[in-house]
Amino acid sequence: MQAITVSDRTAEPALTERPYPHAAENDVVVRVHAAGFTRGELTWPATWTDRAGRDRTPSISGHELAGVVAELGYGTTGLTVGQRVFGMADWARDGSLAEYTAVEARNLAPLPSDIDDVTAAALPISGLTAWQALFDHGRLTAGRTVLVHGAAGSVGSLAVQLAGEAGARVIGTGRPTDRETVLGLGAEVFADPLAADLEQADVVLDVLGGEVLDRSAELVREGGTLVTIAEPVRRRPADGRAVFFVVEPDRVQLAELARRVRKGRLRPRVDAVRALEEAPAAFGERGRTVIRIG
Repeated sequence: MQAITVSDRTAEPALTERPYPHAAENDVVVRVHAAGFTRGELTWPATWTDRAGRDRTPSISGHELAGVVAELGYGTTGLTVGQRVFGMADWARDGSLAEYTAVEARNLAPLPSDIDDVTAAALPISGLTAWQALFDHGRLTAGRTVLVHGAAGSVGSLAVQLAGEAGARVIGTGRPTDRETVLGLGAEVFADPLAADLEQADVVLDVLGGEVLDRSAELVREGGTLVTIAEPVRRRPADGRAVFFVVEPDRVQLAELARRVRKGRLRPRVDAVRALEEAPAAFGERGRTVIRIG
């Protein structure tokens, strides 16, 4: 099969031939129709080594997928051959930028017939990150205020929509050119992330890190929470919580995200769609790119 692989830290991703994947116990092999990737994954240790620290290159990139179950591993239940699915590939295993990939069944959810593959492939990592940041870690509820940094990005745009739907008041930050986009997603206020007059919020969601993350500690209301996916927190709120986390697969949450997409209440960001052979170049592009396969 064809796949996008990385072989060492100095080489660019490349289109190569790879063996058809093996379905281990509780795995499924998915015929991938569309896949998403994160440019930062080329810096992640799990891209280069397995959980025991052994080199696993050449490794297949990408960790989001939508497709059809092609094969069930021994003991796999809950899914059937021919079923449409979407979800996340494991960080330390070969990923989704391939014609086929092996995934733990629990990392996948059924994909409704009225959601297209490209939309579904843009949803798992960004959608689960936004959901877990707001509700699992931020404990956001109706009537509270959330400040979303990077509100026009893949994670931020979904966080704005999810928070608004939950009845929260949303403040979004970003570049000046993002203003209309963020307000159009449902934010009540738009501002520069380092603006001196930013108001405090019950939940502050940071995807940027650096100075923005450090400043965010001052923007958390008493009893509130600072949540970041960018880097460990250096400055903590004076009277609140701080959480740095890495997104985890969750079938129930994937189903909730899909339900909102079907009802028109959630729209993942997709800036470009490329073919598999164009994926290496797409790693150098800005914006949210989904790879259509086959």
